[in-house]
Amino acid sequence: MPKVKTNRGAAKRIKTTSSGKLKRKKAYAGHNFTSKSTKRKRGLRQATLVSKGDEKRMRDLIGK
Repeated sequence: MPKVKTNRGAAKRIKTTSSGKLKRKKAYAGHNFTSKSTKRKRGLRQATLVSKGDEKRMRDLIGK
């Protein structure tokens, strides 16, 4: 059976922390910043963890 290929798009977006959790950037931080509050934009700068429900699916994509 051949090796399973890593999904390269997901691998570039998701990193593994030292404790094994998955870290990702937040969505909606690309454009249209005039309609977003300063507080909201500041929150979008922070990375966050992948939710429990999505974690298994993301691990399959990145092969970890």
